[in-house]
Amino acid sequence: MMTIEELNTKYKIAGQLEFIAGNGGLPMIRVNNAKAAALISLHAGQVLSYQPAGEPEDVLFLSEKAYYQDGKAIKGGAPICWPWFGADPEGKGRPGHGFVRNRAWNVVATEAMNNGDVKVTLGLVDTPDTRAIWPQSFSLLQEIVIGATLNLSLITRNTGKETFSITQAFHTYFKVGDIARTKVLGLEGCEYIDKAGGGNEQKRQSDAVTIESEVDRIYLDVGNTLTIDDSALNRRIQITSQGSKTAVVWNPWEKISKEMADLEDTDYQRLVCVETTNAANDVVEVAPGSECRLIASYRVIRN
Repeated sequence: MMTIEELNTKYKIAGQLEFIAGNGGLPMIRVNNAKAAALISLHAGQVLSYQPAGEPEDVLFLSEKAYYQDGKAIKGGAPICWPWFGADPEGKGRPGHGFVRNRAWNVVATEAMNNGDVKVTLGLVDTPDTRAIWPQSFSLLQEIVIGATLNLSLITRNTGKETFSITQAFHTYFKVGDIARTKVLGLEGCEYIDKAGGGNEQKRQSDAVTIESEVDRIYLDVGNTLTIDDSALNRRIQITSQGSKTAVVWNPWEKISKEMADLEDTDYQRLVCVETTNAANDVVEVAPGSECRLIASYRVIRN
C-alpha cells in the first residue's frame, strides 16, 4: 500500500482531489470541485460522503459509530457487496456480502474530466488470500465519477479459464430527514421477497414503499429508475441503474439499530438503503475473458 505522500505525488489533482489520513488512519480521497464534495475510503473502496454543490445535506448516510479498521466494514456510504450478496451462497461460513467491503483497494487512476467532473478508478485483483475464500481469477474495477451526479460503475472481469457466477450490490445508505416522511417510488407493482425477521415469503408491492417497521426486501424485475421522496429535507434522490434486474430496500428499525454496535439506537430514523443489486435469481454468469458492469447513478431533485 502506498503512503499518503506517495499517493498525492502520483494521483493528486490540484484544487480538486487529495489523499488524506481519515478516521482510524485509513487513507481516503477527498474531492472538492465546483460541482460537488465527496469522501472515498480506499479501505473497502467505498464512497462515504457525496454532497452536490449548493445542497445543504449529504446524499449519503454515514454512522457516527462506524468502524474504521482492517477487516471491518464501514457502516454507511456506498459499500460494495461482491462476489455474493447476502449470506455465503455455499454455506461455508464465509463473510456475508463477500470479501471486498473490508479490505484495501488500489488506486488505478484519477482524472479531471473536460466537463468538470472528477473520476476515480479503484481496483482489486485476485491474490492467494482471495482465492482461499473464492477460488477464481478476477479483476475488479470501480469507476467513481463525482459531479452534479454521483456515478458508480463496478466492472467484473473474468481473468481465469472457467465461467464463474456472482451476485453483487451497491449497498447504498441514503440520508433522510425523517423515515416516517420518506417514500421509495418506482417499485409499484413489483414482486418482492420479504426477508424481514428471517422470512422468505414472496409478496407484491401495491403502491409506494413506506417504512413503519423493519424492512428487508429483494424486489424482482425492477425498472431502471427509483426515487427516494425525502419530504423532511424537501428533496428527491433519483437512482438510475444499469446491469441490474433486482433492488433491495432495507431499514433496520429500532430493535436491530439497538443491537448493532456500529449504529446509534435512533439511526433507523435517518437512513434508508435502496440498493442496486444482482440478487436472488438475478445471478450474473461471467465467461472467461469477458466482463459485466453494474452501474448506479444518484442525483438530487429539489421538490
